[in-house]
Amino acid sequence: MQILDLVPITKDIRKLIIKSIASIGSGHVGGSLSIVEVLTVLYFREMNIDPNNPKMEGRDRLIVSKGHSGPGVYATLARRGYFPEEKLYTLNKIGTDLPSHCDMNKTVGVDMTTGSLGQGFSSAVGAALGSKIKNDGATIYCIIGDGESDEGQVWEAAMFASYAKLNNLVVFLDYNKMQIDGYVKDNKHPADVIRKWDSFGFYTQYVNGHDMKAIVQALDNVKAYRQEKGDKPNMIILDTVKGKGVSFAEKALVGSHSMPVTKELMEQALKELEEV
Repeated sequence: MQILDLVPITKDIRKLIIKSIASIGSGHVGGSLSIVEVLTVLYFREMNIDPNNPKMEGRDRLIVSKGHSGPGVYATLARRGYFPEEKLYTLNKIGTDLPSHCDMNKTVGVDMTTGSLGQGFSSAVGAALGSKIKNDGATIYCIIGDGESDEGQVWEAAMFASYAKLNNLVVFLDYNKMQIDGYVKDNKHPADVIRKWDSFGFYTQYVNGHDMKAIVQALDNVKAYRQEKGDKPNMIILDTVKGKGVSFAEKALVGSHSMPVTKELMEQALKELEEV
């Protein structure tokens, strides 16, 4: 699919995120909206997947380690055809298949249960190692958060991925520079993120996380690197805006991590997205 064809899909996904969260009144808005472009590129252009055969052997996998971005993942899966969009309005409700954090035992298309920060990344490293052993040709993608990167487990997993030369692992850092209780720079800021990931043995790139052309180019660079027998795991740092595309979420800054979405705010957001 051409990049221009992906733009309307990002708009659809953002609308679905807002409508699904509004259906219960509050939820994880900011970190869901900030990863829409990379989700769109992966599910609609890059990944070898089949919504009609979600357990297909040798398929590419995406593990969203920052599992609180579940509403973004669910909206994308619905838009891609894994389940009807109407199911999105059961988000977080009793008996739902769409819990607050991603659960592989409940949601079709979710490849790993996540939410305990750092653990999803470790699982992605394990999946990449398993794929290498099986030689099934799969690429394992993972999205981690910058607040999540306070976790020591992230760096233990990074060291092993480099040691094991997992060049079939592609990690995205949602670098929106905020976390649940403040700005990353005011907490355990991981220094210069490019140098940090370089030093852990990753092939590292830094791009505008809302520019799908830049994301696609970064992924093309990864493919070229692998063809040249590059043996490092891959990190693509996405410079993003928390709450991207919805003014009240962007203005809420740190407060958009989990926030109320009233009917009035939903209508405002949908109007804004329609005008883009």
